[in-house]
Amino acid sequence: MKLYVSLSIAFIVLVLDLFTKGWVESTLFYGERIPLTGFFNLVLTYNTGAAFSILSEASGWQRWFLSGIAAGASILIIYLLYRHAANKMFCLALSLILGGALGNLWDRITLGHVVDFLDFYIGSYHWPAFNIADSAIFIGAALLIVDSFRQKTQ
Repeated sequence: MKLYVSLSIAFIVLVLDLFTKGWVESTLFYGERIPLTGFFNLVLTYNTGAAFSILSEASGWQRWFLSGIAAGASILIIYLLYRHAANKMFCLALSLILGGALGNLWDRITLGHVVDFLDFYIGSYHWPAFNIADSAIFIGAALLIVDSFRQKTQ
């Protein structure tokens, strides 16, 4: 996959992520929950930590630590996209992860937290809220796992 195609996919993920976060922030107030189905709500919440709010109770150092990890990972991903352009699934997976990482990095740097709004639940158990960037990262990671099991031809 050409580098410009991979970067375009990442850019589309970034734009969708930032657009949806902006829409949710302009529509809901913090903590507001809009039930849409019997298992899904829109909710505006902020995460100062990593996945599943890990480190969210830290004193603030996590903002820059997690930003550094995301920036470093983004640079590595761009290098890998360039080096492995022939592997389309690998590049698609990395493009999704890159777009998601950049979306959450933008929030972390500009806001000091990540905006989350997708709230899935069963009964009273709620999965931690997440966003489009998190979804892209998850799908990208799943594609990397699938790709790792595919037969490679040299």
